[in-house]
Amino acid sequence: MRLYEWQHSKAWVRSELPGSTRNFAAMYKTTEITSADITSDNPVHQRLLYPYTQAAQLVSGTVLEIGCGWGRGLELLTKAADQYTGIDKNADLIAALSKAYPESTFIQANIPPLGTLADNTFDYIVTFQVIEHIENDDLFVRECYRVLKPGGKLLLTTVNKTFSLTRNPWHVREYLADELEALIGKYFPTVVTDGVHGNEKVMTYYAQNKASVAKFTRWDFLNLQHRLPRRLLQVPYDLMNRMNRNRLLKQDGLAAEINVNDYMVSHDPAGSLDFFYIATK
Repeated sequence: MRLYEWQHSKAWVRSELPGSTRNFAAMYKTTEITSADITSDNPVHQRLLYPYTQAAQLVSGTVLEIGCGWGRGLELLTKAADQYTGIDKNADLIAALSKAYPESTFIQANIPPLGTLADNTFDYIVTFQVIEHIENDDLFVRECYRVLKPGGKLLLTTVNKTFSLTRNPWHVREYLADELEALIGKYFPTVVTDGVHGNEKVMTYYAQNKASVAKFTRWDFLNLQHRLPRRLLQVPYDLMNRMNRNRLLKQDGLAAEINVNDYMVSHDPAGSLDFFYIATK
């Protein structure tokens, strides 16, 4: 039986974030980080929020979130956990979250490694849409294994390379389902691979997005998106991505209608927008 075979009727889902967390969302306006307050970002925001609604039904005890960002899932995880610890590289953000959530622990660090954390410390690690940004992904997975207690679980999501519409210069790499499963399996004896996918509404938006992106990329005759260093492409990518999302929003308003309930766990990871792994130590 897969670890994700629960009833969606019992899922704790909501499309709106509490005000305290939304204030941090307003600090970030890039298309890669994805704000909860920019309407054109909404389909991606809801897609990224969905795994947290599922994680909130699984986690308990001591929970570490690697890459907590502005706190998209913070309200969900802190309510489910006995003790929550969040790590992110942004010092100002960590300071602000520490003040807003004094009962939780926040650590500023560039990872990996997780050098300040002891072996066998956490019951759960949650790390959503982070590993694609990590240079040393092998060390990242190994460190997750190290700081988990025996029997502890790693919950990890990342994008499915198959569904990427263009090169994302903010990503060090993207994966196919079996590739990342093999990496996680080097250290974790049990790995369950599922996916996060969307309903007809979501996939209609995806098709619109795909067609719109193709109008931009058809002018890349020299295939510069794959030939130039990714850091040179980050600013133009963000500008073009914002322009594209705004265009889609004006097209028919579908972007504003999508909510967290339009996403689902899929047992066909290769055919899903994102991968969702649960690995047990």
